[in-house]
Amino acid sequence: MNMFKTLFLICSLLISTAFAAVNINKASAEDISKELKGIGIVKATAIVSYRDKNGPFKTKEQLTEVKGVGLKTVEKNRDNILLK
Repeated sequence: MNMFKTLFLICSLLISTAFAAVNINKASAEDISKELKGIGIVKATAIVSYRDKNGPFKTKEQLTEVKGVGLKTVEKNRDNILLK
């Protein structure tokens, strides 16, 4: 049973570190698409364009104002989205 707990712990750590936190107010589209789940280069480019037109994001939920980014995507990435 200990082996299964250890294996589970290792898998959990690997999954949680697969994506790193990214500052959406400073990162390039390439970095955003690499670090956030469900965000490809097209959506990441839209995030950067929105930021350039409207200024920095004040909340994580504000990402839903970007076409193609929904609340489920924000929730999935909440721990990896930095604002500062």
